[in-house]
Amino acid sequence: MSIKSDMEQGLKDAMKSHDEDRKRVFRMALSSIKFIEKNENKELDEQELIAVLQKEIKIRNETMQEALKSNREDMVSELKNEIILLESFLPKQLSLDDLRKIISAAILETQAKTAADMGKVMKIVLPKVKGRAANDTVSKLVKDLLASND
Repeated sequence: MSIKSDMEQGLKDAMKSHDEDRKRVFRMALSSIKFIEKNENKELDEQELIAVLQKEIKIRNETMQEALKSNREDMVSELKNEIILLESFLPKQLSLDDLRKIISAAILETQAKTAADMGKVMKIVLPKVKGRAANDTVSKLVKDLLASND
């Protein structure tokens, strides 16, 4: 089954069990997917669906940071639950150690020395980790590893 059909099934199950929180999260995610499909006039493949879910998670993480600044603990716990639910549809994420190994290998391969070489490294790393690590996490680790090489 695809991510989209799994989410649709999750929505049906949430409706049957009257779980309003899960129902809301599934509807919002499916709405984003259908919006993109309609605009692009095509059905999204698994990689594109993963990208949509990662974007939804990123939005919730940013909202959670704002909620923390505003001392909105009720909102923070709700957002954490939404993130956990959305992450359950993503492939197993790479650990930071595994990600560091991939990035280090790419740095050696490109012979990158400074932050100016970041583009070369990212070009090699991103296809290898697509769907298994957030781009902003990859970017931060690449910067950190290149800075430690200086």
